Amino acid sequence: MDNISKRKRSEIMSKIRPKNTKLEIKFKKILRNHKIKYRVNYNVFGKPDMIIPSKRTAIFIDSCFWHGCKTHCRMPSTNVKYWTPKIKRNKTRDKLVAKTLRKRGWKVVRIWEHQLKNPQKILAKLK
Repeated sequence: MDNISKRKRSEIMSKIRPKNTKLEIKFKKILRNHKIKYRVNYNVFGKPDMIIPSKRTAIFIDSCFWHGCKTHCRMPSTNVKYWTPKIKRNKTRDKLVAKTLRKRGWKVVRIWEHQLKNPQKILAKLK
């Protein structure tokens, strides 16, 4: 059971922003440190977090919780009827976006939140 009122929960959730998250900022820093040019807010299907135009690569930074990481996603024990389908829809949408972008000639790279701890693996994945 949630011990916060609906009004307070709404206020907390309204402060969550879809752009410039801590994960994105950390990833951008890795790219800048290795002089990899990227763009954000590029009008591409699926709204990638950033792209590398010269490589026609769309990059998505996925939170382990919101995108259902098999290793790190811990489903909440409350409101299971909401969260299970929500995470499943996110995963289904991720697959559709990746498939569509690949058909349109884009390379799709998904970086998991836990992968940000090892920049060298991320850079290898981008190359």
